[in-house]
Amino acid sequence: MAVAGGDLSDAQWSRLEPLPARGKKPGRPPIWTRRQLIDGIRWRTRTGTPWRDVPERYGLWDRVYDLFRRWQRSGTWKGILEQLQTEADAKGLITWDVSVDSTVCRAHQHAAGARKKGISRKRLPAA
Repeated sequence: MAVAGGDLSDAQWSRLEPLPARGKKPGRPPIWTRRQLIDGIRWRTRTGTPWRDVPERYGLWDRVYDLFRRWQRSGTWKGILEQLQTEADAKGLITWDVSVDSTVCRAHQHAAGARKKGISRKRLPAA
């Protein structure tokens, strides 16, 4: 399969392919491969375009969206991320640095609705 710019390489796909669980569905075999659909999801999240603008080489846009939403609801994306992080951490490929910023930013007194000098909020009595 020819890889378009930004699509998964064969090495990346071989690493990712076994991670999500595969369900057995009766009926016709799928028209689009799981790799095409995942590349479509990746293309859409990279570009930020509407789902309907996903190129046809990734499958019908609604099939790409359907896989994305099913895996989002089932926690599959989270599981894939955790599995990849666990394996990378075991190989020492991740440095877990934590940065805490305790900066305090205070607003100017006028930003807090303070009364301005010379302006009275009281109404003057009618003459």
